[in-house]
Amino acid sequence: MALRVTQGMMQTQILRNINNNLLSIDENQNMLSTGRKINKPSDDPIGATYAMRYRSQLNVTDQYVRNISSAKTNLDATDSALESINELLQRAKELTTQGVNGTNPQTALNAIAEELGQIYDQAVNLGNTQINGKYIFNGQMTETPPYTQEDAATQSSDDQHIEIQIYDNTSVPVNVTGVDVFGEPVPATPDYLDDLDNLNGDNMFAVLKGLQKSFEDGQTDTAAKLMDKLTSRMDAILEVRSQVGAVTNRVDLVSSRVEDLNMSFTSMLSSTEDADIAELAVNLQNGQNVYQASLSVGAKLMQKSLVDYLG
Repeated sequence: MALRVTQGMMQTQILRNINNNLLSIDENQNMLSTGRKINKPSDDPIGATYAMRYRSQLNVTDQYVRNISSAKTNLDATDSALESINELLQRAKELTTQGVNGTNPQTALNAIAEELGQIYDQAVNLGNTQINGKYIFNGQMTETPPYTQEDAATQSSDDQHIEIQIYDNTSVPVNVTGVDVFGEPVPATPDYLDDLDNLNGDNMFAVLKGLQKSFEDGQTDTAAKLMDKLTSRMDAILEVRSQVGAVTNRVDLVSSRVEDLNMSFTSMLSSTEDADIAELAVNLQNGQNVYQASLSVGAKLMQKSLVDYLG
């Protein structure tokens, strides 16, 4: 028995096809406007799941990128300050070497003492170095300056290091403490300047102040003893700087790894949800052509009346 096709059935089918063409055009236009082929989970449930996973991984790696940038900023600032401190101490050693050779009149020793006083003041300023408003040599107490001009030799910095996570289960210290750099403080009493020949330790501020006073008093033998402590502190600072360099190298290695991961996840996310713009443009044009053709054909068919068919 043959299926009887009625005029109403034909019109319904035409309208359905026209509507499907419109939906296809709308879908292509939406993908072109967003640049993505997945705009809602129903577009591709499996692809949407992968896209969410890649985006989550990118959020994690982006945070590591920010942490690494912060770590590098702190480490670079610390290394720069240590370099400046080392240059100061090099000059102090040159002056001390000149002063203890036994041929200088007191006027020359006074000039050396005056410059050493300026070196001490600059050393204290470097001890209070800040990066982004934070004191880098005061451990975790970054809001408080660790040293004053009057009592730097007797003051101690906070001894806690600041660590930043730069990758999964990988954290690095991004600061060194004042004690690491400048040495253990001397006792507040009695005044260490009253007995420089028996000064304990090699606190940088105490040594610089002691050298200044020794030359002011013409005590070159005492200055010669303090020069050994100055050399000891310089060696300690070089060791600290070496440690900072080692941490910086580690951060650079991890940074390269994180950047590679970031690029990989970005590429996978793009291949999963980004649309092929050229292909979409062709599909949209084809869809519009089909839509116009369907409108034209539909208009002709739906204009026919019952009289047309009976005639």
